[in-house]
Amino acid sequence: MGTDDKLLVRALRGETLSRPPFWLMRQAGRHLAEYRAVREQAGNFLDLCYAPDLATEVTLQPIRRYGMDAAILFADILLIPDALGQPLDYREGEGPILEPVRSPAELSRLQLDGLHDHLAPVYETVARLSRELPAEVTLIGFAGAPWTVATYMVEGGGSRDHAIVKQWALADPDSFAELIDLLVTATIGYLSRQVRAGAEVIQLFDTWAGALPELAFQRWCVEPVRRIVEVLRGEFPDLPIIGFPRGAGAGYLNFAGRTGVDAVGLDWTVPLEWAREKLQSQSAVQGNLDPRLLVVGGEAMEAEIRRILSTLGSGPFVFNLGHGIVTETPPENVARLAEIVRGWTS
Repeated sequence: MGTDDKLLVRALRGETLSRPPFWLMRQAGRHLAEYRAVREQAGNFLDLCYAPDLATEVTLQPIRRYGMDAAILFADILLIPDALGQPLDYREGEGPILEPVRSPAELSRLQLDGLHDHLAPVYETVARLSRELPAEVTLIGFAGAPWTVATYMVEGGGSRDHAIVKQWALADPDSFAELIDLLVTATIGYLSRQVRAGAEVIQLFDTWAGALPELAFQRWCVEPVRRIVEVLRGEFPDLPIIGFPRGAGAGYLNFAGRTGVDAVGLDWTVPLEWAREKLQSQSAVQGNLDPRLLVVGGEAMEAEIRRILSTLGSGPFVFNLGHGIVTETPPENVARLAEIVRGWTS
């Protein structure tokens, strides 16, 4: 089966299908016992990301178990700062820990030289997946969008209010733009190499887009993604691209209209009827089951799955969650979701 015939690619190019394709963010992860076994074998999270044989295996695990229409490369959005030379560690129970970058002087320590040598194991994983995935399954490559990656780089890890990064961006936008520009360049190169290695679709994760006010959202979320999309489209004119500006609210309209993405991923707060009326007319939409409903399962989950399918299935649509699968999700609930979506007819 050629790329153009795959369900996900057809939906992203604007087709309304008899049943939507589906995949789930963070589908290869800690809710699977087989993932946890491989994770233990790897020793630590970063070693797993940089081991092509193990990263390939965990990417394939949910495809074998659930039969999704797409597999997303197993990697992490913070591999780019790691490759730029910012020390990164993952500590159990704490998440990512980075040596913060908070000034132009500290920014000068980051270097593009050697980026692709550092990330070569990721490209090898993409190439292996391109050979090993079932013919009907689409391979998704991805990166974090520059704003979201910058939040971790500046804060030194996760943050509840993003106070430090917002202070820099709002008080000294010219120097903060140097960090964003560096990330735009690195991200373009990273995604280009993924596509050349075999990725058929790209997703940009802007997980913390909702942290910014309107004008800052335009400058630090919309504009960098637009630049990335423009360059990738120049190199790969037919490449489908998904943008996920989580928490953007009404800003979804601006994002969809100005970035040039083929689809927008909806978080679970986006009203379905609004998405159908305002967004589906200009792009495909992807989403947006609350991951907690996937934990709950049963009739509550099934009713919401059917409501999402009924509301958004009459246009170009990809079924997904409104964010990633959480660790405590019962695999049998994911299997039931897959059964309902595969059996759906509009």
